[in-house]
Amino acid sequence: MALAIIDGGSTKADWYIQANDNSSPMSLTTTGFNPNYVERDKIVAILKKEAKPLLALSPPEYIIYYGAGCKGQEQVDAVKSAFSEVFPSAQTEVHTDMLAAARATCGDTPGIVAILGTGSNSMLYDGKKEMDHVTNLGFLLGDEGSGSYIGKRLVQAWFYREMPGELHYIMEKECPNGKTDLMKNIYAGGMPAAYLASFTKKYAAHTNHPFVWNLVKDCFAEFFHRHIFKYQNYRTLPIHFVGSVAYYFKKILLEFMQEEKLQTGRILQKPIEQLYLYHLNRYTEGPMPKE
Repeated sequence: MALAIIDGGSTKADWYIQANDNSSPMSLTTTGFNPNYVERDKIVAILKKEAKPLLALSPPEYIIYYGAGCKGQEQVDAVKSAFSEVFPSAQTEVHTDMLAAARATCGDTPGIVAILGTGSNSMLYDGKKEMDHVTNLGFLLGDEGSGSYIGKRLVQAWFYREMPGELHYIMEKECPNGKTDLMKNIYAGGMPAAYLASFTKKYAAHTNHPFVWNLVKDCFAEFFHRHIFKYQNYRTLPIHFVGSVAYYFKKILLEFMQEEKLQTGRILQKPIEQLYLYHLNRYTEGPMPKE
């Protein structure tokens, strides 16, 4: 039976599709969505336009979707309903992006798992399920250590005249009219977190500059102190990471963890390949994983 494994973020979704003939999986990327902010009809439109045509010859019979914003039952039901409309013959499971990160990094073993991407999140995992979770307050009130959080700090540093002159050119190019451009880009684009995170990506090329290094390290420290250090056995359990911020600022992350004498686990930019292997290894006679 054809199986689709999907890691869905707020901006893009990565797919691995295993056909019936046991050939190598097909991969594709589509627009992502968060059901907290995107209506069901919009999700349906994305799937019909970007996924269905590519899967016409081998439509999935089983879909396992891991997505941002898929914790509440209302959101889970909306995503399930959208997939059922586009792929009516498929059985669909919907899980959180945190479970995706846990299965991709921990597999069946206990650990602490963190997402450091556009946003941030974490949980204590026992090898099967979530055991503890420090509340993530989202873009406006939380997301410590994330791309949007670091981007916010970089923007503040420029406007508050704390950033060294040799780093100004990125901000000057993005916001030639200063605050006017910043406010317009944040609010008019409809994706303020992603916009602020784009600054983090631009400054990643200057990771070795002491100002950037220390700013990012401070943001990571805040994430650890407010989230990771609240979990039981955080000093003895491996701490795993998923997300572009953890991946591209790996040296800074590792330095902080070594200073704190913490156990470093896996650091993945994307979980999709390991998720695919996780489910492939759990096949019985059909696509249903043995959970």
